[in-house]
Amino acid sequence: MTAVELSDQDRVSLEIIATQTKSSRQFKRAQALIWLDEGESVQEVAERLGVARRTVYYWIERFTATDGRELPFRLADAPRSGRAVTADGIIDELIDEIIETDPRILGYRSTIWTAPLLQQYLADSYQIEVSLRSVSYALARLELAWKKPRYDLIRCSPTWRQAKGGSSVG
Repeated sequence: MTAVELSDQDRVSLEIIATQTKSSRQFKRAQALIWLDEGESVQEVAERLGVARRTVYYWIERFTATDGRELPFRLADAPRSGRAVTADGIIDELIDEIIETDPRILGYRSTIWTAPLLQQYLADSYQIEVSLRSVSYALARLELAWKKPRYDLIRCSPTWRQAKGGSSVG
């Protein structure tokens, strides 16, 4: 007895998915199910695809447990807890509403907002722990950028050379 017995419709659908999908994971799963339907053992399929036998068993379980659903869903990754939610989009509006405010009003000893100061503000006011990189990305998304002030000679008085002891003729 084979590990998987596919209906004719599932078999054709799997062959189509195996030839047209751009996802290597879906391709591997479809190919594994086709080979299992042809009578190959789980061990042989695992070796051919370079995965553990347990992985092939997971694919079989997922495929059979979701019977009745669309085939691409049955080949998709199972839901996982995964990585924690990012600050993307969460801190943007918080930074946007505070960026024009003088930090001294809120008790900070700075006249301008910096990424570390914004990071501290988010932790103090909203209990949101974010990295400096997240703050920098939020500033870029908001198209906010600042540089150190520099001296601009164009704004100087037309008589600045005279004040420095030079001639008034350029």
